[in-house]
Amino acid sequence: MNFSSVNLSAHEVGSHDDSHVSSASRTWSVAADGSHLHGSFVCVIDDDVQIRRADGKLARIAIDHLVASDQAWIEARCEEIKLLNQHRETQLAMLNPPTDATIRSTTDTKSMPAIGEYFKPFQKALQLHWDKNFLYVGSNGLPEHPMMIGIRAWQQQVPLPQKYIADNAWRIPLYPVPAKNPMSTKNDFLRGAIALAVNGVPIFNPLNNRGDDAFLFGELDQYGGHCGRADDYHYHIAPVHLEEATGNGNPIAYALDGYPIFGYQDEQATDFAPLDNLGGHKDASGNYHYHAQKTYPYLNGGFYGEVTKRDGQVDPQPRAEPLRPALRPLRDAKITGFDRNGNRFQLEYDVSGRKGTIHYVVKNDGSVDFTFQEPSGKTRTESYRSRSGKPYMPLSDALGTNVDLSHHLPSGMPMLTVTSPAFAAGNEMPIEFTGDGAGHSPPLAWTKGPAGTQCYALNLWHTPGPGDIKSYWLLYNIPADVTSLPANAHGIGTAGYNDKGHTEYDPMRSKGPGVKKYHVTVFALSEKPNLHRQKSHVTNC
Repeated sequence: MNFSSVNLSAHEVGSHDDSHVSSASRTWSVAADGSHLHGSFVCVIDDDVQIRRADGKLARIAIDHLVASDQAWIEARCEEIKLLNQHRETQLAMLNPPTDATIRSTTDTKSMPAIGEYFKPFQKALQLHWDKNFLYVGSNGLPEHPMMIGIRAWQQQVPLPQKYIADNAWRIPLYPVPAKNPMSTKNDFLRGAIALAVNGVPIFNPLNNRGDDAFLFGELDQYGGHCGRADDYHYHIAPVHLEEATGNGNPIAYALDGYPIFGYQDEQATDFAPLDNLGGHKDASGNYHYHAQKTYPYLNGGFYGEVTKRDGQVDPQPRAEPLRPALRPLRDAKITGFDRNGNRFQLEYDVSGRKGTIHYVVKNDGSVDFTFQEPSGKTRTESYRSRSGKPYMPLSDALGTNVDLSHHLPSGMPMLTVTSPAFAAGNEMPIEFTGDGAGHSPPLAWTKGPAGTQCYALNLWHTPGPGDIKSYWLLYNIPADVTSLPANAHGIGTAGYNDKGHTEYDPMRSKGPGVKKYHVTVFALSEKPNLHRQKSHVTNC
């Protein structure tokens, strides 16, 4: 091992900033003995890295003697410097680190950091971006699996999407720093999250805010989660079920100190090693990680890496947004069912043999409408609106993406508003209008077109894949004085060919996983189309 003017110490004091701005000083770890050195990167010469200590002296260490995360940091830094200086021989470093804005502008277009790969199985429900120091994970905090079933100590919360996005996204350190004094989560960090699952769901301390084991007290569902007082869903034990998507041997979560959390250990494996009091250990390469456990602490029992504690929790971290007042526990209640269909949710519970349900609809504008059917037989409704006014992330692919047609219209051209008396926008289509029911076309209405409208055209469609559109119902030459259609409409306008090659309404059928989102578009036409009834022409109308 090559050292120059340096004495390594496992407990040497360093300076670590918890802000988003890069710090010139960082902690370097030697793989062989776990010792650390604090100092700023200077340059790389002949496979050695030069580090300037706080006292101004230079230390020189062989790169391959450092832990893998430090080697990765050096490689990324050298690539950046190469672009800046265009001198491969010396690779001079800037002593003043780039600002956060510079980092984001120069790194967001580069390859995703290695840890981002483990979030990819769930990337459709996540927003991932990064800079030199952190991976930022945006989510609505809701998993794909059913929630709440099996809870027998319930405070009447229900899962609502959260706005863990933009500047309220989760952040995971790309280069975690071993703490001088690791902190335990036992009877501490009882507020907020201590880790983030790779599906974007936060993980709280296995001890609830009263210091009780949430699992043993019956507060958790079959996946180890429940809702907090802000109706925010989160896990309290390691989400080992995620290995079905991530694959065995890959991280299922990351502690907020940046170190990964893996599933249960295989005691028969050749690399099996006991866990320390934090629930982790180092692998053969000297890289620290945590493991899931079947008893307390269930996952990381503390933070091997550096974190900042403020007001009893890791800081900074995203904040949940309470939408409605927190309620009291409902005695003798047990949650027996949970169903989610796009933006519609239903929770079922039992109180001493009497059934209750909560049905609620989450709207993209942040409002939620509730219908409570209580065990007593009483029914009541409540509505709440988001205080921030910010929209939620899409709840799933089923909600789709809002389609903006305004850029196809001349400047100032008004948009028609399309509604249905049978269902509201974003709600589930009644079974009567699907292939699982009568298969009738739905009733529709639209606002009157601008002056000069000669007729209307209508298309009911959805997008089964990127760039692909499937039409279920095409009508054109709808008279200009008609601004509505009854259910099961016939004899109004001219029917065009749908994707099945038929000139009729093609009712949607339950097929394949997930919920589909369908669109109805009405066009006000300034002249009547003169179309030949050929499939190749009318389908593209």
